[in-house]
Amino acid sequence: MIKWPITYTDYNGEQRTEDFYFNLNKAEVMELNLNANGVYGAVLQRIIDQRDGASMVREFKMLILKAYGEKTEDGRRFVKSEELAKKFEQTEAYSELFMTLCTSPEECTKFVNGIFPSDFVKAAEGDTLALA
Repeated sequence: MIKWPITYTDYNGEQRTEDFYFNLNKAEVMELNLNANGVYGAVLQRIIDQRDGASMVREFKMLILKAYGEKTEDGRRFVKSEELAKKFEQTEAYSELFMTLCTSPEECTKFVNGIFPSDFVKAAEGDTLALA
């Protein structure tokens, strides 16, 4: 899980800084991997390395919205739903995060490594992402 502070200007013209939470659990990562014939990490790394704009937009949007949720106060649950994801997508915070990921390889790597379970991610030489 990663807590990502985002500074943005809301639709009332007010500048805000808020913390947002993103996480993919092991089951969700397994699903991503199965849908990519077991090589989701390689697919994602290729998109990043080749700066494939269309694929990058599609994957980052999916990852952000799939990983977005709200942590319960007791820390026992991380609540996700299509409704919560849609509400987040309708904010300027989403837009700021999206643009950051699409324009900064370093921040992109930090975000991706932060949302995946630590035992699924291996940071190899050159910040290469690999899913176990």
